[in-house]
Amino acid sequence: MNPILRNILAVILGWLGGSVINMGLVMLGHTVFPIEGVDPNDMDALATAMPNLASHHFIFPFLAHALGTLIGAFLAGWIAVNHKMKFALAIGGLFLLGGIWVNYILPGPTWFAVLDILVAYIPMAWLGGKIAGKLSKK
Repeated sequence: MNPILRNILAVILGWLGGSVINMGLVMLGHTVFPIEGVDPNDMDALATAMPNLASHHFIFPFLAHALGTLIGAFLAGWIAVNHKMKFALAIGGLFLLGGIWVNYILPGPTWFAVLDILVAYIPMAWLGGKIAGKLSKK
């Protein structure tokens, strides 16, 4: 396969794969820790409920962001022909932008926003890139 096409495919599949993991974990979180009286598909209702949520309601969103980024970055790094870490970190950057946006439209506690922005994206993308690099050499 043409290296440029493969690198483009790396970004697309990394983004899609990470997004599937992210959404799957978010949906699982609504099943494990439902928010009483709130439709999880109604962003306005979620935004209204956010200040009153207990800390356990933020476990699955954090896991979704961190593991979605990790898997997406791994896929991008693993598929990319060269510059594997750069592709992994690019996925981390895309997910970071999404995370900033979600923290803006669904403002939760400050501790969650700080933890989410600082830990769930770029560090997880770096880790995914490292794993992809190691597995690609074998």
